[in-house]
Amino acid sequence: MWYDGGWAWGGWLVMAVTMLLFWALVIAGIVALVHYLTSSRRGHQRPEPPSSPDGHGWGARRAEDLLAERFARGEIDEDEYRRRLALLREQR
Repeated sequence: MWYDGGWAWGGWLVMAVTMLLFWALVIAGIVALVHYLTSSRRGHQRPEPPSSPDGHGWGARRAEDLLAERFARGEIDEDEYRRRLALLREQR
């Protein structure tokens, strides 16, 4: 029995490319699933707020740290830094 008029070498090329794409999608799916499972598990663990001398935890310390970072990057000048820092400490 002869299969005359078949795809010849083009059929093999299409099958090879399709097989490569299939396995690439399977591997990418497994990697995405592992990444999702490990990142979602990490997201449920909340760190304990650091203890500060005034007992305010994350909020006050984090705001002051962000303000200090902005000052260090040059986004705000010294006067604005001192004014905002005083305002933050005043609102505690």
